[in-house]
Amino acid sequence: MQLTDDQKLKVGAWVESGAPLAEIQRKLNEEFGMSLTYMDVRFLILDLGLQVKDRVVKEPKRPPAPASETVPDEDLGAAETGEDIPGGGPAAVTVELDRITKPGTVVSGTVVFSDGVSAAWSLDQLGRLALSASRPGYQPSPQDVQAFQMELRRALERRGF
Repeated sequence: MQLTDDQKLKVGAWVESGAPLAEIQRKLNEEFGMSLTYMDVRFLILDLGLQVKDRVVKEPKRPPAPASETVPDEDLGAAETGEDIPGGGPAAVTVELDRITKPGTVVSGTVVFSDGVSAAWSLDQLGRLALSASRPGYQPSPQDVQAFQMELRRALERRGF
């Protein structure tokens, strides 16, 4: 399947506007007469060097945990039980899952911690979690670690893991 330069620009505009793959598939058929499978559309997007934007589901913002309170390391297991962080609820941490999982991982995504630092995360077949922050040497606060664990669990449950 060969696209003209004009068609490539149009597909790029659809991707930039946030259109999901199913919509792009439909538009390719309607506007260009190309009947492609969903997987073919995914490969086409990758071949064009484009990245489909994940649609962000806006959840209500939670107030960040007070900075003066600290949580001892023993309390890190609280996220396993789904409890809130001591001192007034979970920190404002957002977790997103990638639509296309990174190679060598079971699931991957991004996280933004309460202080605004973002990081890429992934979980491999052995259950090991990798975290790569945008700032070298960054260590999230214990509250953010707990909030990340809880938000990750919720996101994975919503996705069926």
